[in-house]
Amino acid sequence: MTMRTTCFWIALFGCLIARAQADQPTRVFIFAGQSNMVGSDSRVEDIKRFPPFVGLHKPQTGIRFSYCLGRENKSRSAGWVDLQPVNGVVGPELSFAREVGRHVDAPIAIIKCAAGGTHLGGDWNPEKPSGFEMYPLALELIQDSLDALKRQGIAYRLEGFMWHQGENDMFEEAYMENYGKNLRNFLARWRRDLKAPNLKFYIGELCTKTVWGMDLRPRMYAISQGQRAVTSVDPQAEYIPTSHVGVEIGHPVGLHYHYGTLGQLEHGVNYATAYLKTIGKYRPASRKLSEWPYAPASKVRLFVLAGHRNMEGERAFVQEVAREHQDLLLDQPRIAYRYSLGGGYKVSEDWEPLGPVGYYDTFGPELSFANVLRERLGENVAIAKFTHSGSQLNDWTPTGSLAKSRHLFPRFVQFIRASVQALEKKGHEVELAGIFYHLGENEMAMPPYRKKAVSWLQEVVTGVREELSRPTLPWYVSQQKPLHHESVNAIDVTTELQRMAKGDPDLVHIQAFGLPPQQKELVIDTAGIIALGRVLANRYIDLQ
Repeated sequence: MTMRTTCFWIALFGCLIARAQADQPTRVFIFAGQSNMVGSDSRVEDIKRFPPFVGLHKPQTGIRFSYCLGRENKSRSAGWVDLQPVNGVVGPELSFAREVGRHVDAPIAIIKCAAGGTHLGGDWNPEKPSGFEMYPLALELIQDSLDALKRQGIAYRLEGFMWHQGENDMFEEAYMENYGKNLRNFLARWRRDLKAPNLKFYIGELCTKTVWGMDLRPRMYAISQGQRAVTSVDPQAEYIPTSHVGVEIGHPVGLHYHYGTLGQLEHGVNYATAYLKTIGKYRPASRKLSEWPYAPASKVRLFVLAGHRNMEGERAFVQEVAREHQDLLLDQPRIAYRYSLGGGYKVSEDWEPLGPVGYYDTFGPELSFANVLRERLGENVAIAKFTHSGSQLNDWTPTGSLAKSRHLFPRFVQFIRASVQALEKKGHEVELAGIFYHLGENEMAMPPYRKKAVSWLQEVVTGVREELSRPTLPWYVSQQKPLHHESVNAIDVTTELQRMAKGDPDLVHIQAFGLPPQQKELVIDTAGIIALGRVLANRYIDLQ
């Protein structure tokens, strides 16, 4: 085939694809809510810091965008434009559109109406809108945008409504108590007013990793209960977990109220994943072991890794792994791996080969940890990892807190038990080598939590040993350099941990204070996560 013929067929194929897309109705998605839907405290210039999302600072040509954002001073598109950041901030629609576009051969359009500090019980109330009267404003925007498509002869269908709101309703007792009732009415009214009785709603979870998620957890829990009360009975409404996404770090240190740049981009991927599952287009790659890596009846040493943001690997990206560590990104078929990440957001179906499996091209210290074990130990090694980056230590205790849906202890114990049993069912003798737990990072940023961190940890250690009937189960508790700030410096967590380890012969305190420098005190970057895994493994082997 000549070069000219090849070019002809390539061009023809491209025309056929374009024609096929043009023949399909435009899929219209609505994004609405308050500040974490706007993209508050995010920065377009920071997108380049997060490799999976590089390029989203540019307009996405071919994807229509109509918007009205803000409260007193509103930003309006005044019609359809190309999808792009507005006012230098990042919204979830940017990553959502790109992700959906990778799997759907149809035109996409997004209508967005959001404003910070608005209430479902007031501003967004369809019956008696108050304050900034967001419901009639959004309805007018949507109807005008759809009418513009009609005038242009563009066929469309309403495909989904992404809703993220609720933080402000928790400050008003009546709004908080009636959130479920108000949300149910909200959905029904939209379906009626838009003449779309089967319109699918995606209800975004409030982020439990923020300041509000910690000091106002009973109120946040009340909103989540209202949301779940609706999504559990409405087949066209789905609850979308988002508490595991990244959160902006406060100034000068500590926690924040908003997702920030990384969290917004991951927030959009969550919505896209949920939508793609709805239409049967989400097909994660199969990672089954091609053959079982251990000889029949052999002994297997099982290592359990557990923790929060940094054990999960919130800001460790595969694209940033240095050349000398590229082997870590290869699947390791000789090491069986099972996991539950993000509080159950992503769970392995069975044992898989160890490898990077994070939901945003991320990974944790398990990769370098296993690499050291393989080099120095030379025995059958299996790894089980249980994390939730949106949790705090009291979620891991046997008693938990008022927020019952956030209680991880029973799930964690069952995960460990199931991991051991799964290996035993294959005929192996299992040595539970220990639990490697990285101390919660968020606890270090808030005085009441920092004061209780070690006592909560003691409850977890004792409770797990009792539930598993393993009174001498080894624990390896790693601690990064404590957050340095005048608000928490007086609370000496390191000394408390040393005292706890001194009184427990089966608990090892690992001070991982020499990790590579990172941009944010709380969250360890890629090089640091790799270093952390090596620190954990070397300390374990040195003590054998």
